[in-house]
Amino acid sequence: MDKNKEKTKRDRFVKTLHFLEPTLPKGSRILDLGTPNDMSAYLQANGYEVDNAYGQDFDLNPEIIAKEGYDAVTIFEVLEHLINPMGILQQIKAPKLYASVPLSLWFAKAYRNKNDEWDQHFHEFEDWQFDWLLKKSGWNIERNEKWTSPVKKIGFRPLLRKVTPRYYIVEASRA
Repeated sequence: MDKNKEKTKRDRFVKTLHFLEPTLPKGSRILDLGTPNDMSAYLQANGYEVDNAYGQDFDLNPEIIAKEGYDAVTIFEVLEHLINPMGILQQIKAPKLYASVPLSLWFAKAYRNKNDEWDQHFHEFEDWQFDWLLKKSGWNIERNEKWTSPVKKIGFRPLLRKVTPRYYIVEASRA
């Protein structure tokens, strides 16, 4: 990975940790709905106990994440890959949810990798759409933030990426 991509990834990890820390104490048990990844390793290195869901197909089997004993569930850039994200949101048993999604950009089409069906977005949300999905799934949003995703290139789109929010993260609790 080149230096710019590595720095962007590291910046997102730091922002995510700073979002969690005020309301999720160190030592909390987290079920991360994704395969083991650099973000879950970063959270572990910063004092959280993290279990992963190991790449299950949540559209077909949303009940597999209905596990007890966790302080929070994290879902970072996963829901956009699902056809029906409401299914897993309703199954979560933890009292807290921290989730981030890519926002829909008016100047870019939804992401699609034609060579890998797991690496494409079925949804890219507007913030109000994601808020509504959470509300209909039984969650109250406690707080949220938006982040840009600047790139180190010259051009119109890179300029727009410096000022247009690309990621939306929320903290929610059961309604």
